[in-house]
Amino acid sequence: MTIALNHLDTGGEGTPLVVIHGLLGSADNWRAHVKKWQAARRVIAVDLRNHGRSPHAAGMAYTQMADDLVALLDRLDVPRAHLLGHSMGGKVAISLARLAPERVASLIVADIAPRAYGHGHEAIFAGLRRLEGGAPANRGEADALLAEHVAERPVRLFLATNLERAETGQLRLRIGLDEIEGDYEAIRAAPAGEGAFRGPTLVIRGSRSDYVTDAMLPALHEVLPGAQLVTLEAGHWLHAEQPEAFQDAVNAFLDQRLD
Repeated sequence: MTIALNHLDTGGEGTPLVVIHGLLGSADNWRAHVKKWQAARRVIAVDLRNHGRSPHAAGMAYTQMADDLVALLDRLDVPRAHLLGHSMGGKVAISLARLAPERVASLIVADIAPRAYGHGHEAIFAGLRRLEGGAPANRGEADALLAEHVAERPVRLFLATNLERAETGQLRLRIGLDEIEGDYEAIRAAPAGEGAFRGPTLVIRGSRSDYVTDAMLPALHEVLPGAQLVTLEAGHWLHAEQPEAFQDAVNAFLDQRLD
């Protein structure tokens, strides 16, 4: 069963750019970029299932998340879209491009490769569980709870974007943590679909990130044979660390597309 995804739609003409966040992110993380992109094109930023303001539901398989996205495009009467996905969102975008290539005008993948990855979020899940059980009254208390498991303050600030004020006045998580942690193996897995997506593709990676290494490029090009590669001086959160360079890379790629 598909989920009716929460989304931000700027409106406008032409083929839209659909922006897909990564694990534990949301459309809200992309508002600054959306404001700039909307001057030239229609932009649709989505909250994936169990993220942001979208409903919670069991199952985080890439086939399910791609189906959710197709259902949204159908609901918005969008036959084809440019897809931009970061990290887990990049795997969703690759999955949709392989499963329904006729719906994808072009593909932009930010710092992820079409492969399975190892574990790496245990401390983050532990911190979120501590936060969930601690019922913080303010963001200072929330940060202290997270800090018991997550040392990096930038990571804690990112995780805190998932907090909302409950009717009781305390802060609570708005994400479907049970659903996300319960199907973490599916999130770690390679994108759905088989074969190659041969449409226009851009891969943007961070020079200080190990998510898209040189050793991964041969396998990446088997799945995305037409991919252009841009490397930014950044880590995994390249769109936040190098926002202007990221914007320039996306705009230069999209400006080549006729829509």
